[in-house]
Amino acid sequence: MGNWLDSQTLIWFFPIVFVFHDFEEIIMIERWNEKNKQKVYQRLPRQWADRMIRQFSMSTAQFSVAVLVVFLFVSSFTYMASQYVRQGPGANIYCFTTAILLLFIHSFTHIGQSVFFRSITPGAVTSLIIVLPYSLVLLYSLLESHVFTWSMIFFSLPFMVLALPVVLLAHFIGKKVV
Repeated sequence: MGNWLDSQTLIWFFPIVFVFHDFEEIIMIERWNEKNKQKVYQRLPRQWADRMIRQFSMSTAQFSVAVLVVFLFVSSFTYMASQYVRQGPGANIYCFTTAILLLFIHSFTHIGQSVFFRSITPGAVTSLIIVLPYSLVLLYSLLESHVFTWSMIFFSLPFMVLALPVVLLAHFIGKKVV
C-alpha cells in the first residue's frame, strides 16, 4: 500500500465505513419493512418472520439511535486499535479485530438476504461496494504489517457472539428513547 494508506489510516477508516453502511440501512429500513412484510412471511417460517419483524420494526429515528449506540462502540474500538499501533495508553486490538470481522461477515448476511428475498435489502449495496473491499484491504494490510496475526483473528472469532447483546440493547434503547 502507498504511504497514505498506512495502518493508522486504514484503522480510522473503520468508523467512516460503518457510518456509510449504516446510513444506507437507516435510509432504507423503515420503508423496506413496510413494503416487504408480506414477503418476509412468505419466505420464512412464521416464528422466524415474527421475530425478524418484531426486532426490525423501528422508525427511522429509532433505528438511528440504535446505530448511534453501536457507533460509540465502533469509535471506542477504533481508538483502542489506533493506540495499539502507536503503543499508546488504552491499547487493545482484540475488540477492533472482533468488530471488523463482524462487519465483514455481516456484509455477507446483507448480500444473502438480497438473494433470498430477491430484492435489494437495507445495507446490501454498501456491503458489496464499500464494506467488503475495505474489509479485505484492511485485513490484508494489517496481516502484512504484522498488526494482526492469524492467531489473533482466530482468537477474536468467538467474541463476535458478544456483539448480539450490544445490538439488541442498541435496538431496545432506540425504541425507548424515541
